[in-house]
Amino acid sequence: MAISLSKGQKVSLTKDKPGLSEVCVGLGWDEVKKSKGFFASLLSTPQDIDCDASVYLLKNGKLASGDDMIFFNNKKHKSGAVYHHGDNLTGGGDGDDEQVTINLQKVPAEYDRIAIAVNIYKAGERKQHFGMVENAFIRVVDKSNNTEICRYNLTDNYSGSTGVIFGEVFRDGGEWKFNAVGEGIQASYINEVAAKFS
Repeated sequence: MAISLSKGQKVSLTKDKPGLSEVCVGLGWDEVKKSKGFFASLLSTPQDIDCDASVYLLKNGKLASGDDMIFFNNKKHKSGAVYHHGDNLTGGGDGDDEQVTINLQKVPAEYDRIAIAVNIYKAGERKQHFGMVENAFIRVVDKSNNTEICRYNLTDNYSGSTGVIFGEVFRDGGEWKFNAVGEGIQASYINEVAAKFS
C-alpha cells in the first residue's frame, strides 16, 4: 500500500525495493470549480490554467547547466535517465496531468538531487496563482509493476504563489529517497523556476 506523506516528510524508495530501477513521477491538479449562478454567467469565462511540470537534475543541490532542465521543450536528459511525457494545457480530467519517468540506475553519479516543480504559465499576465488550483498531488510509482510507492497531497494555501516545488528524489548514501517539499515560489516561466536552483 502506498505511503501517504505530509509536507517535509521523506521516504526511502529503494530500501524495501533494492532492485528498483524505473519510477514514474505523476503530478496532478484541478482548477477550483467555477461558481454557479446568474451573475457568474455574466462574467467572462476565465482562461484555463496551464501548469507546466519541470525537472531539475542538481549537482550538490545546484543546477549546473541548462541541459539539466527537463520540460515540455526538452523532454529527455542527455543521460537518458529522465523523460518528460509531455504538456497538459488545462489540468482537466482525472489522474496524473503530467508524468516524468526517472531511471534511477541511469542517473550519473554527479547528480545528487532531482527536483520536480510546477509553474503556472503566464501567471502574471493571466492573473492566476495556485490558490486557483486544488487537489494537487505528486506520486511515485514503481514502473515494473505499476504500484504506487508514495503520494503527497499538497494541502497548504498557495494563494499568491505562481509555482510550487512539489518534491524531490535524492541520493542518501546508497539509497534513493523522496522528499515531499511543497514550497510555494514566484515563477511564471521555466527559467524563473530554474533560477531557484542556481
